[in-house]
Amino acid sequence: MTNRMMTIAGCCLLGGMCIAVAEPGVRKVAEGFERPVWAGMPRKMDGKLWVMEQAGRVWVVDLATGKRGELPFLDITANVSRQGNEEGLLGLAFAPDFKTSGRYYVNFTDKAHHTRIVRFTCRNHEVTDTATAEALLTFKQDFQNHNGGWIEFGPDGMLYTGTGDGGSANDPNRHGQSLDTYLGKILRLDVSGEKGYTVPADNPFVGRQDAKPEIWAYGVRNPWRCSFDRKTGDFWMGDVGQNHWEEINFMPHGQGAGANYGWRLREGAVATPQQGVGGEPPAGAIEPVYVYAHGSGNQQGLSVTGGFVYRGPIAELQGRYVFADYQNPRIWSFTLEHGKAADFKDHTQSLQPAGGQLKLIASFAEDNQGNLFIVDHSGTIYQII
Repeated sequence: MTNRMMTIAGCCLLGGMCIAVAEPGVRKVAEGFERPVWAGMPRKMDGKLWVMEQAGRVWVVDLATGKRGELPFLDITANVSRQGNEEGLLGLAFAPDFKTSGRYYVNFTDKAHHTRIVRFTCRNHEVTDTATAEALLTFKQDFQNHNGGWIEFGPDGMLYTGTGDGGSANDPNRHGQSLDTYLGKILRLDVSGEKGYTVPADNPFVGRQDAKPEIWAYGVRNPWRCSFDRKTGDFWMGDVGQNHWEEINFMPHGQGAGANYGWRLREGAVATPQQGVGGEPPAGAIEPVYVYAHGSGNQQGLSVTGGFVYRGPIAELQGRYVFADYQNPRIWSFTLEHGKAADFKDHTQSLQPAGGQLKLIASFAEDNQGNLFIVDHSGTIYQII
């Protein structure tokens, strides 16, 4: 089950009883997936985990047996581009009432290298009829990297999605700080109607002629996995850096409308090093709560994978933000104190699977009890226990 158990044993003054405390470990849930990038679970539907493959398939896995369905829950491989390494089927969000409505939303890169936000309906919860597809939003990507792809419902019932800056390096078309493009943004949509979507009236740029009204926040480079704290509603974002710094951003529940996270002027907490690109923080810019440098050390990496604030049954992890690095496969956590990361911990060693090791940490997943799962891009899903 777990790979390592670090025991802290001490003798109690009363009776000499020994007490053992074990670090969290992992158990293998399922394996054999092709480049999995996401996993999740609809509300009020326990016992199964939905696992997404980058090429365009989603599988339903029985958590007790590790077996998947004979047919994929969704197969849109014919519509998904995998020409670029960061293209593909990248995110999925179940409607809060998915159990009854069968509605869910995906974010993917199509064959024309456009990002598409599409709604599907699957009432039997097993296999999706792709004829139910309804495209809600489509926009062009400049290059084949920085597609973002995170999509999720917020505590306000609105649908949020994170978009990359369009790719290349140093945001050459300055999308991050421009409000007339969907690129380099966090978007917010009201999808409660039967068809299409509406722009929430309280989106910060509604009514401005120079801005896309769907924009909720901007100044992001490539948000790779965001989350809402299931207990507090706070927003967390892992934003992939360029050549020097990776960053974690935080926004308290009820705040964040119109937030500017600084890219392309800022990489992490400093000016972007490229001459003519970096600069002082824009007015009101949001500083990251945690940054780490590029490298292969224990507290370094090359590409951040945003995670979740842990709200499951493991006492040692309670209230800690758990995140990782994709290429230097390490898993860390911290608590937030006075707006900055505190009590930083490295869980990499204790979370190595028995007889193997984590290879490429593409995403985390959360079930309805707050348990966390690790999505290894090399094909295996683990549960933190």
